[in-house]
Amino acid sequence: MKLLRVGPVGEEKPAAIDQNGDIRDLSHLIDDISGEQLSEEALSKLALHDLTTLPLIDENTRIGACVNNVGKFVCIGLNYADHAEESGMPIPEQPVVFNKWTSAICGPNDDIVKPAESTKLDWEVELGIVIGKETKNISEAQASEHIAGFCLINDVSERAFQLDISGGQWDKGKGCDTFGPIGPWLATKDEIDDVHNLAMTLSVNGKTFQNGNTKTMIFKPDFIVSYLSQFMSLQAGDVISTGTPPGVGLGQNPPVYLNVGDKIKLSIEGLGEQTQTVIAED
Repeated sequence: MKLLRVGPVGEEKPAAIDQNGDIRDLSHLIDDISGEQLSEEALSKLALHDLTTLPLIDENTRIGACVNNVGKFVCIGLNYADHAEESGMPIPEQPVVFNKWTSAICGPNDDIVKPAESTKLDWEVELGIVIGKETKNISEAQASEHIAGFCLINDVSERAFQLDISGGQWDKGKGCDTFGPIGPWLATKDEIDDVHNLAMTLSVNGKTFQNGNTKTMIFKPDFIVSYLSQFMSLQAGDVISTGTPPGVGLGQNPPVYLNVGDKIKLSIEGLGEQTQTVIAED
């Protein structure tokens, strides 16, 4: 299934895309797309319904983040060797782990707010993992049982905050409001034939900067979930962003950064497309 949340900010309701590509209202079946609704049992029960019999939602309705009440938004850095190279950083021997604050989460097509002091606003198309059940100290072989599905994420980054005034860690450049567009939909595992071979693209103002594939990831999704579970418990609805291929603004020669009015379009095969406009902070 392709699950999404639609409606005004703070008033989103659960929905799904049927076999004809139409958006259907799930609010009479489930309260939301979060927590318990992401268990294998709940998703299997939901899949029994004929979506075409459910109320139709206008395709122009705003789409919110595809998961609500995210407890943790964990990210993996430098997970593509060629991206590490363009960033001037060594290929990691262990996953680089940082966090985006959950207050950064927004809808896939919502505006990105450029902070008032921002000078190096950047983009990163990434594969997101959505956890489906309590996860702690599991093996790589067990990891798939704990994954509800996958989604598209733009790991928006402010490089001056992240690197120039970082204080030795990245979080302050990663978690500003609107720096975490998620969606448009959460694709359950059965929707994705091979998560290790998905095309990824990102363009700014019509110019393609990122054109990669998940097959070049250093640490794969099952390993990442297992690895993180050694350091923290993961709960249903937690989101993990798994790194970006080359082509970020920081890696251009000279670097290219986002300005107010710029339009970003990004996609991952099977996970839909996002479109954002950069606006100034009030």
